[in-house]
Amino acid sequence: MDTTQIAAAVKQGDTALGIELGSTRIKAVLIGPDHAPIATGAYDWENRLENGVWTYHLEDVWTGIQAAFREMREEVQSRYGVPLTTLEGYVHWKLTGKKVLGVGEAAGMFPLDETGRFHPRMVAQFDEILQQRHIPWRLEDILPEILVAGDPAGELTPEGAKLLDPTGALQPGIPLCPPEGDAGTGMTATNSVSARTGNVSAGTSIFAMVVLEHPLSQVHPEIDMVATPAGLPAAMVHCNTCTSDLDAWVKLFAELLNSAGAPLPKSQLYDLLYHKALEGAADCGGVVSYNCYSGEPVIHLEEGRPLLMRLPESQLTLGNFMRAQLYAAMATLRLGMEILYGEHVALEKLYGHGGLFKTKGVGQRLMAGALGVPVAVMETAGEGGPWGMALLAMYRKNRRPGDTLERYLQEQVFAQASGEELPPDPADAAGFAAYLKRYQAGLAVERAAGAALT
Repeated sequence: MDTTQIAAAVKQGDTALGIELGSTRIKAVLIGPDHAPIATGAYDWENRLENGVWTYHLEDVWTGIQAAFREMREEVQSRYGVPLTTLEGYVHWKLTGKKVLGVGEAAGMFPLDETGRFHPRMVAQFDEILQQRHIPWRLEDILPEILVAGDPAGELTPEGAKLLDPTGALQPGIPLCPPEGDAGTGMTATNSVSARTGNVSAGTSIFAMVVLEHPLSQVHPEIDMVATPAGLPAAMVHCNTCTSDLDAWVKLFAELLNSAGAPLPKSQLYDLLYHKALEGAADCGGVVSYNCYSGEPVIHLEEGRPLLMRLPESQLTLGNFMRAQLYAAMATLRLGMEILYGEHVALEKLYGHGGLFKTKGVGQRLMAGALGVPVAVMETAGEGGPWGMALLAMYRKNRRPGDTLERYLQEQVFAQASGEELPPDPADAAGFAAYLKRYQAGLAVERAAGAALT
C-alpha cells in the first residue's frame, strides 16, 4: 500500500492495533487491511526482584501502554498526515469492562477439556479443596469467560479510551478481539496454528509451542498444556532464560572496544559475534556455558547462576566461546523438547522469531541443528507478538462465515509471505549432541553454584 492508501485506511478505520506487554518492552503495532505493519510504538521496561519474586508494577503497565500508543499515534500523524482512530485479561477488562480471555490464554490459567471449557472435573476438585479450607468462594466465581479467535470481546469504553489515550483524541466504541498472551500471538504471527506446526520464540526467555495431533499420554511437569487461539491443544516448553547472559557478554565486549577507542554499533557487534560462532568447533571445543539467571523447571534447577566451564585442554577461542553462548540459550529447550519427541509428537517445521534470529542465518541454523527440526524465519518475524495480536483483531473484524483462523492466516495473511527455511545440518546436530552431553554432566556443578553463591 502507498501512503495515500494507508491514510485512507486510517481515516476509514480499516486498521487493527495489537499491543504486547513483553518481558523487556511494551510494543504497539498498527496494521492496515493488507495485514502489513504501518506504524509502531514501544516503551522499554524491566521487571524487578521484590521479596524473591520477579514482578512488574501496575503503574508501569499503564505508563508503558500510554507511551507505546502515543509513539505509534504520532508516527501515524507524521507519516500519513491523518489522526488515528483505532483499537490480556486485566488490561482488556480495564479497556472494555469485560472479564474475558482468549482460549489460548485461558488454557494457561486452568486446564481445559476437549470442548474448550475449563475442565469441570478439575474445577470440582479445586472447589473441594476450597471447601475443606472454609474458603467461601468457588472457582467459577472468579474465572473469566472463554472466547475463541473471531468472537466479539466487547468494545472500548469511554473510561478505557481515556486510560489508553489520556489526550482524549481516541473515541470509545471500537470493537476488541479476545485477548491472548505471547503464546497465542506468537503462534498467530508465525502461522503455526495447525497440527504438526510450531514456533520457537527466543529472546529474554525461550519457549517452543507445538500444536498437537493427539493428547499426550501422561502429565509432564516440564510441559505446559495450552491451546491455539482457535482452541486446538498445544504443548509448550518454556525456559526462563535465553539471551540475557549472551547479551551481558556482548556488553562486555562493547565496553572493551569503547575503551580501546574502536566502538562498533550495537547491531554490527552482534552480527560480528554471531558469525564468529559459526567459525567455532561444532561441539564448542569443550567450552560449556550455563546461562541460568533464575531457576529452570525443565532441568529441575532451583537457583540459577551464570557459569562458564571448560577443561584445561579446551580451546578457548572467540568462535568456541560464542557458539557455547548460543548453545546455552538452546540447551534447556532441547531437553524439554525431548519429552515431546518421546511422546511421538510429529513436527514438520518450527517458525523462529525473537532477538536470537535477528542475525540472518546464524541462530536459525544452530537452532535447527539443536532441535533436529527445520527452522523457518519469515521477514515479518521481527514484529512478533503485537503483530500477531493485530492479526487476531483483523480476523475478528473481517471474519466471514466458514473462515477458520487457520484458513484466514494461510489465504489472507501468509499466502505471499517470504522467508527462509533451513534444515538441520548433520555436523551441527552432532556437535550440539556432544555439547549437550557435557552440559548435562556439568549440571551438578550448576546446582552446587546455586546453593553456594547466595
